[in-house]
Amino acid sequence: MSISAAHASAFYREVVQHLEVWTVRDDRGFPAPLSAEGHRTMPFWSLLGRAESVVSSVPDYRDFEVISLPLDRWMDAWLPGLHRDGMLVGLNWSGSRATGFEVPPLTVMDALRALRN
Repeated sequence: MSISAAHASAFYREVVQHLEVWTVRDDRGFPAPLSAEGHRTMPFWSLLGRAESVVSSVPDYRDFEVISLPLDRWMDAWLPGLHRDGMLVGLNWSGSRATGFEVPPLTVMDALRALRN
């Protein structure tokens, strides 16, 4: 299993366990970098420490603040909104460039619903 796959698997497990999702924002809003394939992806993390690690170690994220979102609100409002906007969800990005899996929002929603049942 790749490190990105391991982080994605942990994402699902941890958000279901803790019932919250973490992201980052600055005075301009939430980041949604453009991937090499031309897709905008908004990153989310399953634990505070994971998000803080990216903010503290990745230069492009140093000016961001970490915020939490209740899992239900994220699933009910954020994921459908990201889907409507044609964006992907970054799952537990890590490393020196903050990269990892980029997943369609409805795929994330389906996986979380299956785990919660």
